[in-house]
Amino acid sequence: MNKKNIRVYVEMKYEVAETTLEALKGLDLEVSRHPLTMKCVANLIIAMERIKASISEPVLSTDFQDEHLLSIMLESIVEEQTVIERTAAPAQFSRTGELQCSITDSQKRDLILVQSSMELHAVMLQGGSDDRKVFLNMATYVHPTPIAEARPVALGIKDTNLYLSCHEDGDKPTLHLEEVTDKNSLLRVRADSEMVRFLFYKRDSGLNISTLMSARCPNWYISTAQDDQQVVEMCEESAHRYRSFNIQRQS
Repeated sequence: MNKKNIRVYVEMKYEVAETTLEALKGLDLEVSRHPLTMKCVANLIIAMERIKASISEPVLSTDFQDEHLLSIMLESIVEEQTVIERTAAPAQFSRTGELQCSITDSQKRDLILVQSSMELHAVMLQGGSDDRKVFLNMATYVHPTPIAEARPVALGIKDTNLYLSCHEDGDKPTLHLEEVTDKNSLLRVRADSEMVRFLFYKRDSGLNISTLMSARCPNWYISTAQDDQQVVEMCEESAHRYRSFNIQRQS
């Protein structure tokens, strides 16, 4: 609707309002003329129609007093309410600290980094091979809605920019090692962001014994195979794999 049409429409509506007022002759009612808007016109027409509908023959009788008119008008007030929508801030995980830890699976196998395939393998190391085992920089987080006995963590490989992450490849989540050059991006992780793939729920089940469940893929855990020198992968609780790890803080 262009400006000309709007002006014509407002004038027509105002004429309707004046016609309605003519129907109320006998009442000492004064209408001030201020710059009109479509909303004002609509409110005026609605109010007049309500007053008109409320008035009966006794209005013109000598018993009709000013307070009667006031009562009718108050009952006919058009109330306006402004609704302000407030969008809640997205829930996020906030980092609280970082610990250096050693990690072995429930079969006392160490984890080693295989550079050629960028994988972690669980291996029973022989004496003199301790320099091959992986140590973790485990960052701890506060969960937006805390889960009993479970704490969100991010798992980085010591002396590297590599972090463990869980991806959804088809129907089966997979474990990856990803390089994170900007570690500040992990200081706060929004629950609805892609960065949540770096978070795992560490649930303790004994002294230094824990499981690591993906925050992105619930009920999928970091696990090791029954055979030695096999890749570390994600698995469900029902899988025939080892899901418990001995994670010890290093001094």
